[in-house]
Amino acid sequence: MALNDIRKSTKVIFILFFVSFVFLQMYNKLYWPTADLQIGSRIITVEVAGTLYRQQKGLGGRDDINSTEGMLFPLDMAARHPVVMRDMRFSIDVVWIREGVVVDIAPELQPEPGVGEGQLTRYYPRAEANAILELPAGKAEEYGIKIGDRIEQAG
Repeated sequence: MALNDIRKSTKVIFILFFVSFVFLQMYNKLYWPTADLQIGSRIITVEVAGTLYRQQKGLGGRDDINSTEGMLFPLDMAARHPVVMRDMRFSIDVVWIREGVVVDIAPELQPEPGVGEGQLTRYYPRAEANAILELPAGKAEEYGIKIGDRIEQAG
């Protein structure tokens, strides 16, 4: 009798572990952390693509930026990191940042539907950056963002 109870308990624990694992995986893919950035006197809320998976996914596959005002890609090291419009459905402005200072801006990048990974246009900054900010098209101009401006985490 005790052996059957142990087997049942083991099965229940395994099922709970498996369900928890699946839930955490789904939660991690669906929930993106956010941060507030200060651009001049304006504060915007952005999603943070802080993992390789999130950086590869980016804004691809979405119809818009959702409830935030952009997406920040913090990068491990400063380099001339390119941006591609992989699976994008809307236009964006791209702002490359190094140590909190804007080093380049690419406005109004257009989606490339049906283009294979190897044929996607790669947009490179003119200077090395350690972060990339993607905004809805036209927002960089609306916010008055210029090369040399500071963009920092608010608070």
